Amino acid sequence: MSDDSRPMLDVRGLQVKYGHIEAVKGIDLRLHAGKVTTLVGANGAGKSTTLLALSGLVAKAAGRVTFDGRDITALAPHRIVAGGVVQVAEGRATLTTLTVRENLELGGYTRRDGAAERARDLERVYTLFPRLKERESGLAGNLSGGEQQMLAIGRALMAKPRLLLLDEPSMGLAPIIVQEIFRTLREINRQGLTIFLVEQNVRQALKIADRGYVIETGRIVLEGSGRELLDDPKVRDAYLGG
Repeated sequence: MSDDSRPMLDVRGLQVKYGHIEAVKGIDLRLHAGKVTTLVGANGAGKSTTLLALSGLVAKAAGRVTFDGRDITALAPHRIVAGGVVQVAEGRATLTTLTVRENLELGGYTRRDGAAERARDLERVYTLFPRLKERESGLAGNLSGGEQQMLAIGRALMAKPRLLLLDEPSMGLAPIIVQEIFRTLREINRQGLTIFLVEQNVRQALKIADRGYVIETGRIVLEGSGRELLDDPKVRDAYLGG
């Protein structure tokens, strides 16, 4: 799909304010179906705030967001999820006193299809993340950080999203686990899921991205294909150590 075709998610002039502080300053983003799009930048640049605004979890000061041509700017978070846009929050936020399986089943709580289809999706999650199958009867609070990230992604997949929003999935994880998480994200995308990835690990994010945006102090300063941004001298100097 070309960048000239209608995007799945179209963000125009998005602004977010915390009191007098303008955290996101009128940005435009376009996400196309079946693609991986990433938003990269330093801590405090406005990445996570952008995702929270798209999910309806923080108020938008201005701008318009459409999903498949439908205006979702003012929708409540649960209605955004029901429409197919599901976020994996920064910090995993697993329910530590529930088992792995119970966490995953909660991910499908709002679905209206049958138990058989939910069971098939549960097995799909276990195929993507075999360690979750091994630990399914154990408490989520006993998982490692990497396993909790797998669980958070698996729980989001159980909601049957059409667009998956991911906030810093590599945060606090060992490099070998980061590689595993990103390999799985590539596989999920190959299976047809559209992904919007917010990441501080610029190299990993741009390596899997079809398209990327660079945000600095609330403004988009660069955009292009993942490869173009990896090769951009400004990106290399600022985020990739030259």
